[in-house]
Amino acid sequence: MKNRLLLLVLVLLGVLGGCADSSTHATGIYLLVDTSGTYAQEMNKARAIVNYMLGTLQPGDSLAVARIDSGSFSEKDIVAKVTFDGRPSVTNNQKRNFGTAVEDFARSVKGSAHTDITGGLLQAVEFLNETRSGSKYVLIFSDLEEDLDKGQVRNFDIPLSGFKVIALNVTKLRSDNIDPREYLSRLDAWRERVEAGGGQWKVVNDLDRLERILADV
Repeated sequence: MKNRLLLLVLVLLGVLGGCADSSTHATGIYLLVDTSGTYAQEMNKARAIVNYMLGTLQPGDSLAVARIDSGSFSEKDIVAKVTFDGRPSVTNNQKRNFGTAVEDFARSVKGSAHTDITGGLLQAVEFLNETRSGSKYVLIFSDLEEDLDKGQVRNFDIPLSGFKVIALNVTKLRSDNIDPREYLSRLDAWRERVEAGGGQWKVVNDLDRLERILADV
């Protein structure tokens, strides 16, 4: 009887082990692209980032690209999203279609009146949590100057525990050249906000070394 019970336990453990969720070992990346001001003219750099990600991510990984505009907490701002299939032929088609969608977006993008970075972060958190990825990255291609529409409420903590938030190509505003402390203060404010939400923060401005993006934060 004891041997039978032991065998049953071992079988159950084997079944449960075989049903482990492989998605927890996957990587999820959500790229937020600022479409306000001069950033609408810098889409070539954003496309280079996307192409690097398409060449780096593996089957089971997830990728999404979304615009930052006047009200970014919305599915409509997602330009393209995908979880890569395990079959190479399917994955290749997924990457090709994803690249085409981003190319079309880059050619037709129009500048937005406002910049709702917080809303974009919230949408990124929602998307990446649904992918159940073990490693979750939010990349922000922006000058990090948030300009909200009238009536928008964004002064609250963002739930970023388990997330790595990476600011890319944070260009300096004209006012930053007059007083560089404004630029440094903006970076510090976002770092503090991300860390207050439980996330990790990193800045990568040298886009000639894209491999640094997914290096340890």
